[in-house]
Amino acid sequence: MKYIGAHVSAAGGVENAPVNAHKIGAKGFALFTKNQRQWNAKPLTDENIQKFKENCEKFGYGKGTILPHDSYLINLGHPVKANLEKSRNAFLDEMQRCEQLGIDRLNFHPGSHLNKTSEEACLKTIAESVNIALDKTKGVTAVIENTAGQGTNMGHTLEQIKYIIEHVADKNRVGVCIDTAHAMAAGYDFLSDDSYKKFWDEFDKIIGFKYLKGMHLNDSKKDVGTRVDRHASIGEGFLGEKVFKNLMKDQRLDGIPLILETPNTELWEKEITFLYDHIKLDT
Repeated sequence: MKYIGAHVSAAGGVENAPVNAHKIGAKGFALFTKNQRQWNAKPLTDENIQKFKENCEKFGYGKGTILPHDSYLINLGHPVKANLEKSRNAFLDEMQRCEQLGIDRLNFHPGSHLNKTSEEACLKTIAESVNIALDKTKGVTAVIENTAGQGTNMGHTLEQIKYIIEHVADKNRVGVCIDTAHAMAAGYDFLSDDSYKKFWDEFDKIIGFKYLKGMHLNDSKKDVGTRVDRHASIGEGFLGEKVFKNLMKDQRLDGIPLILETPNTELWEKEITFLYDHIKLDT
């Protein structure tokens, strides 16, 4: 089973996210558990938590179908101590929110060195940040998202992600989310059948499929290796439809949230249908 969905709005309360996902025919979804543009947010109320769980049960969203995203403000590799602590506190808050909601994973961008420290030092800081959050929570996996490598962002190579995982103490609570547009921009060409196979062979060799906890299904406005993060709707970018058809055929991607972050929200229902149709064509 493939749990295809989109990063839906949680406006008005997190309990609205599963309702919004159901409206577009999604079998999985992503959300922000707080305002992603603010450091601080009101705690979740008992009513928020209860209604979220009730709506997830009502519409059939189990733990393995939901992939929340943390705030874009957070930088777990920040080279300045005060700013790093601020990011770590915010990340812990988000992990705790997932714990409260019964969500078993949280997707995050690794962090950036800002040209103030080495790449290796930044990666170690990111892993340390994850360790701190894992020590203070239970049942939530920290899911590292690959980046496009824009600016000083880390996590744009499989080797960098592997390095972070190696320095996380609890290997059972760390995972990976592969964003197709980010991979393309970072230099991973999986446009042809051969290059598609090569990418996943490298992923399995360097990281391992046991760590794959979700994907972001986005076309890319920028070509391979440009290191620029710009999402496009399915079939409207440099990736094209074939990559997504191959993803739908790939049974190794069953059982995890496959989330659209494509820019035109009005197309999400159509894109979800397109993706599910190509699973059916292969059966």
